[in-house]
This record gives sequence, structure tokens and C-alpha cells, in this order.
Amino acid sequence: MPDVSPRVPPDNEPQLAALERRLGVRFRDRGRLFHALVHRSAVNERLDLQLTSNERLEFLGDAILGALVAERLYLADPESSEGRLTVLRALLVCESSLAAWARAVDLGRYLVLGRGEELGGARDRDALLASAFEAVIGAMYLDYQDQRGRGLRRIATFLERFIAPDLERLKGSPLFDAKSRLQQRSQAERDARPSYRVIATTGPEHSPTFTVEVAVGGRPLAQGQGPSKRTAEQAAAAAALETWDAPDSSHADGHAPPED
Repeated sequence: MPDVSPRVPPDNEPQLAALERRLGVRFRDRGRLFHALVHRSAVNERLDLQLTSNERLEFLGDAILGALVAERLYLADPESSEGRLTVLRALLVCESSLAAWARAVDLGRYLVLGRGEELGGARDRDALLASAFEAVIGAMYLDYQDQRGRGLRRIATFLERFIAPDLERLKGSPLFDAKSRLQQRSQAERDARPSYRVIATTGPEHSPTFTVEVAVGGRPLAQGQGPSKRTAEQAAAAAALETWDAPDSSHADGHAPPED
């Protein structure tokens, strides 16, 4: 089924134009940008507009964002190991970072919300802002997709103003804090501490590669590899953070997430 953008209500046109100026991006089809702003709470309250939520655009934008950030890191630091790149990507593409990027363009101001979410202060909620930012990336991709590869480059250029300052900041701070972040989150949301165990050691004795599994509440979450146990633990923690908010919270290795 072809992608069809929604009709933009006339009252929303000035707001969309203002948001385009803040983004520094001009959409050929503003309906795509409007679609990226529609929270599911608004769908049943504005039946006259036949709205659909931005969740599918969020799914698309998440994949594009992850790939472009990975490429940016890969090309920028040829000496970095897989474990270091994984941690860096997790630090950049996480809910708090995306929410900060959304706030930088005042994205919350333009969201289309239901009355309950509006009254509940959703415009400044990290999870909602991060999701909307990903949805905007998905909308950009669809708007650029017939430009024979230039579309992704334009999105990469757009993202650079957010990524570059964060990377510069990370240079002067401890990089490997994924374990601390996972511990804080698991204790806050699951009332449990992460545990780590080495499940494999490969390679020669003078240059081994460790594979570490991290679990929370006895349930395995993710695995990571590195030339030392510490690096592998950080990579595993970063991978767990990346998948923590997955809709089904399941993983490629078939392990289930920790239960509430």
C-alpha cells in the first residue's frame, strides 16, 4: 500500500511553516511533517481529520537514525573498537538525547495531542519527544526518498548539528558509563540490579575476545563482546539499553525481558 500523507488542517499550516524554519528543512509535502506530530491520543478525538498516529513513522525514523549515527561514528573514529562504537551509539541515540534534540527545535510545542495528554504535560515528556523526533526523521526520509540517495545525505546533514556537539562533550567525559546507566534504570524501573557473566572466550591467549551476557532479575537482556571483560560488559549494557524500550522487548537470541 503506498504511503499517503494526511491532509493538513488550514489552522495548522502556520505552525508547520514555523516548525520548518526551526528545523531548517522545507517539506515538499507538509502532510508528512504533520503526520509525524500526531500522537495516538489525538486520533480518536479528531475523527473529522481521519488522523493516524506517528508510530509507523517513528519505527521508520528509528531505523534511519540508528544507521546514520552508526555511519557517522564509524567514519569519524577509525580506531574505535566495536564495543566503543556500540557504547557511543547508545549514548547518542537514547531517549534522553533524542528528547534534548527535540527540545532544541521546540518540537513539543507543535505536537498534536489529545486533551488528556495535553493536560498531563505530555509536551515536555522525554519519551513522547524522543518518539516524535524519530517520526520527523521518518517523515523526512519519505519526503526525500525519490532523490536517488541524496535524501539520506540531507538527513545526515540535518542531524550533524545535534550529533557534533554531543560527540564533543563526550570526548571530555567518561565514555564507558553504560553500566551505570543500565543499573540506574533497572533499579528504578525493575527494582533489580544487572548481573554480568562471561559466556565465551575466543581467540588466542594473548588477544582474547570475551562475550558477556547481562541479565536483570534473572532474565538475560543482551550480549556484548570486547578484548577485555570490562569492555564486553560495557558493550552488553549498551546493547541492553538500546533494546530496553522495544515494543515486544524480545531479542534476537530469544530471551525475554525482565518481568515487572
